[in-house]
Amino acid sequence: MEEGQEILDKRYKIIKRLGAGAFGEIYKVEKKKTGDFLAAKVEKAVKNQKHIMLFWESKLIHKLRGKTAVPNLHFVGDEKTEDGKMYHVMVMDMLGKSLEDLFQECRRKFDLKSVLHIAVQMIQRIKVVHEERIIHRDIKPDNFLVGGTEATKNTVYIIDFGLAKCYKSSDGEHIQFRDGKNLTGTARYASINTHIGYEQSRRDDLECIGHVLLYFLKGTLPWQGLPGRTKEEKYANIKKNKKEVTVEELCKDQPEEFREFMHYCRGLSFT
Repeated sequence: MEEGQEILDKRYKIIKRLGAGAFGEIYKVEKKKTGDFLAAKVEKAVKNQKHIMLFWESKLIHKLRGKTAVPNLHFVGDEKTEDGKMYHVMVMDMLGKSLEDLFQECRRKFDLKSVLHIAVQMIQRIKVVHEERIIHRDIKPDNFLVGGTEATKNTVYIIDFGLAKCYKSSDGEHIQFRDGKNLTGTARYASINTHIGYEQSRRDDLECIGHVLLYFLKGTLPWQGLPGRTKEEKYANIKKNKKEVTVEELCKDQPEEFREFMHYCRGLSFT
């Protein structure tokens, strides 16, 4: 889709491309009737597609609305462009910058007070997500954004449920443990069990949060920037390094509580 293009019965106008999520592209759009700026996630429609990721994501966001800080949804549906291409579109609140953007602006170092402020909110968000029987599976600084208004600028929102799944059925039965799985999520922050190929559960979201917080405190993680000629080789090097670096080494010179948190997360059982 292009800048200036009008979509969804000409109700919205595309202003610019903002980036990409797990599935689809993100655009800044203007609601023509009100002049409000919103965000639109756009996924190209695939013929005979069984699972439309955008509709699944919108369902999960709808489920979490009013329970924790997720963006409000304004529209979910399809758009057929003049050239006959079909897209799935989700229009939602325009939030502020991601924690990754803010981190870069702060020269890749947050002070302890900022990290604790973020930590409390990230754990609160994931707690509610888990209470709704959902695991996120792609915890990273890019998927946590601050609010876009003066009143919400200190609130951390959780976004991008494109890789999320339910870990419990409606009658409360936990998913079965499996191994031999491919890595889902972002290798830099993924849990050790995810690298090994184990089915993800709540413990993996928590361990990812631990990795994100240490990244914010230290500015880098030991397994960042490792070489690899292929994605598989790079992932194998990250896995090896992640398994070799002890929690003590990882949390060196940081407050004791971060070491406790990492040991706690890595000691949790699958269920």
